[in-house]
Amino acid sequence: MKSKIIFIILLFLTFTGCVGLSSKGIFGTGVSLALDPRSLGTQIDDSVMQKNLGTRLALRDKSYLLTVNTKVLDGRIFLTGKVNDPEEKLQITKLAWETKGVRSVKNDIKLKEEFSFKQSAKDLLITSQLRTILIFNKKIKATNYQIDTYKKKIFIYGISFTEEERQEVINEAKEILDVKDVIASIVLVEDLRIQKN
Repeated sequence: MKSKIIFIILLFLTFTGCVGLSSKGIFGTGVSLALDPRSLGTQIDDSVMQKNLGTRLALRDKSYLLTVNTKVLDGRIFLTGKVNDPEEKLQITKLAWETKGVRSVKNDIKLKEEFSFKQSAKDLLITSQLRTILIFNKKIKATNYQIDTYKKKIFIYGISFTEEERQEVINEAKEILDVKDVIASIVLVEDLRIQKN
């Protein structure tokens, strides 16, 4: 019980810190908030998204508070840090894609584990097969999807124009030989936050 209270206090302090006139992030030293090209509404939305994702990551694994960094700019999520294995990295990417209002995710998280050439080659073959299938399928906009494979599990992230396109992508992935599971985080265009300047 005591450790739970300490964790909640630590989580509260981490996500409620004040920002002064300038800040430092993954892009180096920041500029004055008054010079930020984003509208105030976009800045607030980005802040809410960042805190939401950070909290969900911490609830999944407390160590992510120290090992994974998140930054949100205009609905685009940038991830950095280190994790123990590729599946953790993919699960974090999945959580990021499931954040309400996300437009894109750039995952620069590095791995701590040893490299397995045999497993990596199999996963690369599965990814290449699916990417090729998506390119030649006229019902699918292949450039809208990011594909990662780890231990024969395909992780698909992206934006679909219709529910039919979304299902087509998932069905194509399931048809590939030796695939154990398909984990899709595909957002429909109609669910995106679209802003006009």
